[in-house]
Amino acid sequence: MKHPAKGAGYLDLFFTFARIGVCTFGGGYAMLPLLQREICQQKGWATQEELTDYFAIGQCTPGIIAVNTATFVGYQQRGIFGGIWATLGLVFPCLIIITLIAACLQNLPNAPEVRHAMSGINAAVVALITSSVLSLGRGTLRKGASLALFLLVLVLALFVGVSPVYLVLGSGLLGYVAYQLNKHRRDAET
Repeated sequence: MKHPAKGAGYLDLFFTFARIGVCTFGGGYAMLPLLQREICQQKGWATQEELTDYFAIGQCTPGIIAVNTATFVGYQQRGIFGGIWATLGLVFPCLIIITLIAACLQNLPNAPEVRHAMSGINAAVVALITSSVLSLGRGTLRKGASLALFLLVLVLALFVGVSPVYLVLGSGLLGYVAYQLNKHRRDAET
């Protein structure tokens, strides 16, 4: 579904995702709360359900989930060039920061101050990911079937060690089968 563009020009896409890209500590999952706030709440470029779909698709496609999500949102707003500008906006700050760190601070990871700072950042990243998971769960796990599938995938991931690729693909297949069964049942009732 296309949302009304609330100033979703190319530069708006670039700078919105650049603000998100500056806070990349912890990878794509740590960006989820920022994406939710910026894309759903502040810009209105996607609903929470659509963003959840983008995360799921981003998980299934090659690359970083946040980059894939930026590409999907940019494409939804402004087509191919919107996807390009949003993606460039997300990765540009990371590229600059990493280049500066690599050029200036070769022994950075070994410094005790940096190790301690990183352990603090890691704790914050876990909190951000947990916040995102809880927020996504409230929006997604409203039906018994979704909750049952969530619990099944959680058990298979934590205790059985099934690959995330199989879990995502299997969940998508189960969702599709459930949709087809419901459609067939509705068609039979009419």
